[in-house]
Amino acid sequence: MTHIWVRSESRPHEERVGLTPQGAGSLLAAGYDVTVEESSQRIFPIADYAAVGCAIVPEFSWVDAPDDAVIFGLKELPEDGTPLRHRHIMFGHAYKGQPAGQILLERFKAGGGTLLDIEYLTDADGCRVAAFGYWAGYAGAAVALMCWIAQQQSAIAGSVKAYPSANQMLDALKQALVEIGTTRPTALTIGALGRVGNGAADLCEAMGVRVTKWDMAETASGGPFPEVLEHDILLNCILARPGTPVFVPQSAKNADRRLSVIGDIACDPDSDFSPIKVYDRTTTWDAPALRVHEQPVLDVTAIDNLPSMLPAESSADFAGQLLPHLMKLNAIDEDVWGRAQDMYLKSTM
Repeated sequence: MTHIWVRSESRPHEERVGLTPQGAGSLLAAGYDVTVEESSQRIFPIADYAAVGCAIVPEFSWVDAPDDAVIFGLKELPEDGTPLRHRHIMFGHAYKGQPAGQILLERFKAGGGTLLDIEYLTDADGCRVAAFGYWAGYAGAAVALMCWIAQQQSAIAGSVKAYPSANQMLDALKQALVEIGTTRPTALTIGALGRVGNGAADLCEAMGVRVTKWDMAETASGGPFPEVLEHDILLNCILARPGTPVFVPQSAKNADRRLSVIGDIACDPDSDFSPIKVYDRTTTWDAPALRVHEQPVLDVTAIDNLPSMLPAESSADFAGQLLPHLMKLNAIDEDVWGRAQDMYLKSTM
């Protein structure tokens, strides 16, 4: 029976996990072996995993896991260059030419392991089977609104944090809006029909922000899109792919515009296909806003683990989507897992 090893996350501010204690209990009942590493930051206590019967091991001990264990995490591994001999379920960000992703693939090739990239776990129609998209959109819109609020105070947004619940984040945002005492901004969401776009629009509507919703029909012309500049906030929820039109060209910095905040929730600045051309690096929890132009002011926020701002809701949602497929991990050469393996093999040929 397959051995699933849930690793701890090495990235700061990463409290999410892809398997809840309840989900681990279901896998154990189905005959899987489940090992869970201790973690100094995971949203669910390690005692909850022990209570359902998981084996508990020290933090970061996956490097010594048995060869047949499938290592399950979310974000990037420590960048120490060591060869990777296991099968890893994780977000690799390795198939669109990203420099760090190419290094990661070389590590798998060197160690004989396999990347089962969560972003490429798809059904027979090519649709992703599990994603954090809704909560990425929700949190990303919240951070963009924080950036706009800071601008109204002639400042740049300060650090962001995780919240115990979405309601607590909403309460904090509402209070901040009351304190500045201005009218609400307008927002444009591109990718509004997807999970990310739905989350972004729901946050805006909860905050009384009037939101214009665009999807493929509105961007089919390929641009340019002067309407983008007529909104206070742009929320990009489109995954960069070949053929994705440019929504914000470099020239937008000096244009006559109302736009002052770009929330690049898709967050892929080092891809050639990125539709946001005014910045070249992600932002961080400590410095969520990158000021790319002073007059008129333009800030970009592009945090690549946004759902961790709401770790309880996002983990439960994602884990619920993925669990039925983890239940089929014994047939790792078939269906969702087989397609993920094929994607890895094609990328390393």
